[in-house]
Amino acid sequence: MTIRLYDQDSFLLDFSAQVISCAEKDGKYHITLDRTAFFPEGGGQGADHGVLGGVNVTDCHEVGGEVVHTTDGPLAAGMTVEGHVDAARRLDMMQQHSGEHIFSGLVCQLFGYDNVGFHIGSEAVTMDFSGPLTQEDISRVELLANQMIWRNVPVETLLPTKEELDAMHYRSKKALEGTVRIVNIPGADTCACCGTHVKQTGSIGQIKVMGWQKYKAGVRVSILCGRRALAEENILQEQVRRTGVALSCKQHEAADAVDRLLAERDQLRLKQEQLGMRLFDMMAAQEEANAVRVVACDVLSPGAVRKAASRLGAGARMALVLVPREEGWNFALFSESEDMRPVTKALCAAFGGKGGGPRDMTQGVLASGAESEIREKLCSL
Repeated sequence: MTIRLYDQDSFLLDFSAQVISCAEKDGKYHITLDRTAFFPEGGGQGADHGVLGGVNVTDCHEVGGEVVHTTDGPLAAGMTVEGHVDAARRLDMMQQHSGEHIFSGLVCQLFGYDNVGFHIGSEAVTMDFSGPLTQEDISRVELLANQMIWRNVPVETLLPTKEELDAMHYRSKKALEGTVRIVNIPGADTCACCGTHVKQTGSIGQIKVMGWQKYKAGVRVSILCGRRALAEENILQEQVRRTGVALSCKQHEAADAVDRLLAERDQLRLKQEQLGMRLFDMMAAQEEANAVRVVACDVLSPGAVRKAASRLGAGARMALVLVPREEGWNFALFSESEDMRPVTKALCAAFGGKGGGPRDMTQGVLASGAESEIREKLCSL
């Protein structure tokens, strides 16, 4: 059984060990040691990376009680090697994991919900809780979690006896046997856990909720802790700064400025649609004497094409509205009396494209054809 040095000291990064075995598979090497500070992936936490005897450790897993290190080069069995754990990745994992314990522990205390799923992803930490939470609930937990960080309370790692464990109230996703490792954060959480953690909550830095959504019978919450939270806040701050500059407003006024801009856009779109329909009506008036009517108009909005086709087709055998696109046309085809589906099929066969819809109104795309060619084809059907 590999001696797990990270259980004794989660801040231990440098160590020496003896190579027990080395096996090659698919161009990678799987190495076991008599002892290691590399944490293997498990319990929602990712594996440590680093260097071992001059080769890179790219992954780490537990197999049958042994910690297996995946490396990009071989090491001879029996040799003594120096190992170095990537400090930035280790601290990141500890910040995220300890932050998750505080958040999940507080949710359990306040609402009685279990954390039924947890994962430290490359972008965020996700936690799945067994019951619903509102935005107000989540904001409350976020504030309490950060207050726990500001108090800088100790993060304790315990190995209680069976009697002590039986008398202890702690969180666990499954029944456990044998020696159980407990991580205790006084006032926030007591939980069975095999992961690495900071020694004081102040080392987490901060906890920031990035989003939440309904998930099964409960809710999934995404958070960032420590350096990840700071990096994301810097990105968002820069986005707000650039938005303020573009809109000539103060940063805290950016959201209101965007709302005003969107309202102005909607008004302009409405005016554009009204003007487009007025121009279309003038073009349609020139088709009134025709049983088959065709109008090509490049000022119609996408939402007005069906409306235009039905207006053009009033009293006609059929009516076709064409709106130019980069290549070909968007179209709407309407008739008060005839089935437009076979007509649509014939047009698409002649000019390449696709379309469909109910009997009286079809829409689609034509890949080619001049307006005069399409009119001639339509009149022949």
